Amino acid sequence: MKLIIQIPCYNEEDTLPVTVADLPKTLPGIDQIEVLVIDDGSTDRTAEVARELGVQHLVQFRRNRGLARAFLAGLDAALRAGADIVVNTDADNQYCAQDIETLIAPILAEEADIVVGDRDVANVPHFSPLKRWLQRLGSWVVQKAAGRAIPDAASGFRAFSREAALRIHVLSDYSYTLETLIQAGVQRMAVEHVPIRINPQTRQSRLIRNLPQYLMHSAITIVRTYIMYQPLRAFVGFGTLFLVGGGMLGVRFLIFFMLSHGAAGHVQSLILAAILIIVGFQICLIGLLADLIAVNRKMLEDALFRVQRLEIGGGEDSTQ
Repeated sequence: MKLIIQIPCYNEEDTLPVTVADLPKTLPGIDQIEVLVIDDGSTDRTAEVARELGVQHLVQFRRNRGLARAFLAGLDAALRAGADIVVNTDADNQYCAQDIETLIAPILAEEADIVVGDRDVANVPHFSPLKRWLQRLGSWVVQKAAGRAIPDAASGFRAFSREAALRIHVLSDYSYTLETLIQAGVQRMAVEHVPIRINPQTRQSRLIRNLPQYLMHSAITIVRTYIMYQPLRAFVGFGTLFLVGGGMLGVRFLIFFMLSHGAAGHVQSLILAAILIIVGFQICLIGLLADLIAVNRKMLEDALFRVQRLEIGGGEDSTQ
């Protein structure tokens, strides 16, 4: 059983040595542990430091492409290097590396495809009360969209089985954490969470530099991913609002029509009701078309999964 620990990095020459030093060298049930560093177009000595530390695999981007792209490139490289389990952790040493044993345990026991480390965000000392509340709110929204109990959806400390890693397809350029969980829920993967510890903060988060911007990006990611994987439910739900609104106005018109023995003064309600009902039906039809596209995309994803499973074998480090 081979475990590869991947570390996406952007200008982490100062924190990377500590992060790598803390990683476990042996684990129960694991025959081989290797480290993979993804240098996301760093302008400092991150890549050189990784080589000096003797990491087994290094993927380099010539320019910064974002956390989601780095995460995906890491999964691909880890799979090509023969990983049976892939653990993703942050380069700032936020997560306690000793908890990797706890993180991979459900996968080794064949109880989960993906395991998410739960930081207990309600009690993270360096989180402000607002950030704690927003993290919990975001996790609740993702739980509803994914249909999985995930108390810390934003956690980047995760373990993936080989099959789960093959099935992951991230379209966002911002972050992978929310999208992968919704995708896993739709694909009916077994997702578990385990309690983990965190280390003292070494630097400010680079992903949440601006809270309103982070909220906007997260909301867009959740909505887009949910619509992508559950288009019929999303569009029919939205269209139903227009249909109900139009129906209520139609009933209102009929009531006034019968009570006043005429439609004088209430034609506007009838016109608006007709518009809302037409728009509602159109939205529902769009949902049907989107659902057909989603079925086609699922077939393509299944075909891609089979092709990747056949093609991916050993691989060498790369520069992209």
